[in-house]
Amino acid sequence: MNELVKLSIAEARDALANRSVSSFELTEAFLKEAKAATQLNAYCSICEEKALVKARSADEDLKKNATKALCGLPIGVKDIFCTNGVTTQAASKILENFVPAYESTVTQKLWAAGAIMIGKLNMDEFAMGSSNETSAYGPAINPWKGSKSDKKLTPGGSSGGSAAAVAANLCLAATGTDTGGSIRQPAAFCGVVGLKPTYGRCSRWGIIAFASSLDQAGPITKTVRDSAIMLSSMAGYDPKDSTSADKSVPDFESFLGESIKGKKIGVPKEYRIEGMPTEIEKLWQEGAKMLHAAGAEIVDISLPNTKYALPAYYVLAPAEASSNLARYDGVRFGKRIKADEFQSIDDMYSATRGEGFGAEVKRRILIGTYVLSAGFYDAYYIKAQKVRTLIQNDFSNAYRDGIDAILTPATPSTAFEIGDQKRKDPLQMYLNDVFTVTVNLAGLPAISLPASIDGNGLPLGLQLIGKPWEEGELLSIAFEFEKQLGFSYLPKKWW
Repeated sequence: MNELVKLSIAEARDALANRSVSSFELTEAFLKEAKAATQLNAYCSICEEKALVKARSADEDLKKNATKALCGLPIGVKDIFCTNGVTTQAASKILENFVPAYESTVTQKLWAAGAIMIGKLNMDEFAMGSSNETSAYGPAINPWKGSKSDKKLTPGGSSGGSAAAVAANLCLAATGTDTGGSIRQPAAFCGVVGLKPTYGRCSRWGIIAFASSLDQAGPITKTVRDSAIMLSSMAGYDPKDSTSADKSVPDFESFLGESIKGKKIGVPKEYRIEGMPTEIEKLWQEGAKMLHAAGAEIVDISLPNTKYALPAYYVLAPAEASSNLARYDGVRFGKRIKADEFQSIDDMYSATRGEGFGAEVKRRILIGTYVLSAGFYDAYYIKAQKVRTLIQNDFSNAYRDGIDAILTPATPSTAFEIGDQKRKDPLQMYLNDVFTVTVNLAGLPAISLPASIDGNGLPLGLQLIGKPWEEGELLSIAFEFEKQLGFSYLPKKWW
């Protein structure tokens, strides 16, 4: 392995600035690793020619002392971000060979900041899943393996390819999206950092929609500093997105290194769920002690409506999905089933959707259509919206009482096996989101940090939840916490 691929964004940025390495050399090294890692199935496409052209251009800019924040740095992009001239399928057969003629706002900002795209990254179909097993490309594979088994593990989902690629050094960092934990859960499973910003901090324009009131783009990186650097380039107001917040974007990296002495960290009692592994409970307690040792005050708090979050989420998200996915009809773009025996356009719609959508996507469309239908709308959808408000109020009350951030586990388990029979039950799979969905329902920023490894040698993560629009403060606390945790484990290369 070329030592260059082990660099963080901050380290690579400094190396490019002092001319100890060129962007071309750096990009070439990551392309080599990405092409060789076919067993991980993290990439669904690699843009070698475009990447090297941009790297040469970046080197010319660097010679002129370019001040672009990400100049010459190679990253990966989740397949849900539309990329001009590059196939974008959201890992679904129904978008087969769809090549956008436009760029998502987030990726446009990244390219404007000088970043280089290595390729598009695997994911769960339409971001619906917690294991990356619903992908039309086949599952991405976690670069970590347990010490007690040689079986392949899920990298988590839906941003599984992004987390696997960062953990395996196939890119410096990657974009992800988080609707119910889809950045933070895979980051925890793969031993990397995953940041979900406040809803509205990053534009959703050009991101293929799952649930419009929940989806939010964010970075998956090797370190907290890298997340701060990436977010500064990804965030910002976008008039093309009605949910984008017209707020200034600070230099998030400048918040790092601030003292957290006197900060109040809440520990919610409702997150102590039945059946939680003792290793995760112990790690949570140890994490609280570390923050206390760094000068923070640990406060027990209550978020009483947490128990309703998962059922509310799995009413609201499928409802929005059923509406968003109605546009995939085989007429305007994507896959179309052609047959002479169709008697009507409805037959063509039905056949195209039946073959184009995977089983999990169909399940969520059916659930969503049901809860929005006449006679059930008030009983399910409206009630779930009311629960969402109660959950938002729980967090607002905690922050009003002086809490600066909230510490919780990131996931209820470590990475599990691909094809695990216990996970064939959709309800079992949905429980992976138990610690993360509250954040999306409340529209808050949160970050998952690699914290330790379990007895099987697999990463465990802890989550910090911040106040709305206070990503700077959240990153500051996370930066100190990262130092206290001292996570330095890496997956052994087998791929």
